[in-house]
Amino acid sequence: MRPYAVTGGRTAPKVKLAMEALVSSATAEHREFSHITPEYKAISQLCLQVRSVAEVSALLRIPLGVVRVLIADMAAEGLVRVHQPQLEAGRPDVNLLERVLSGLRRL
Repeated sequence: MRPYAVTGGRTAPKVKLAMEALVSSATAEHREFSHITPEYKAISQLCLQVRSVAEVSALLRIPLGVVRVLIADMAAEGLVRVHQPQLEAGRPDVNLLERVLSGLRRL
């Protein structure tokens, strides 16, 4: 299915969503998913384990912009919880960046 069809033609989420924002499913593991789209179902099941928005995009092979729209919509419906990174004066936390760098060096 074309990405614009999945988002109903929208190219931006209703709320700003950082690609490093963490997403967790707000639903029980065995919830009935018959009334939601396959994309919602895939995101909800993937986020039973906390994932970043970028990870969800990569693992589901859905463009980042589309995933942002879908996750913002799901958060508005209470299907997922979004944990936005805390920025001080518009900059990322130095400790967070150091932890990311340390993790990348271990790869």
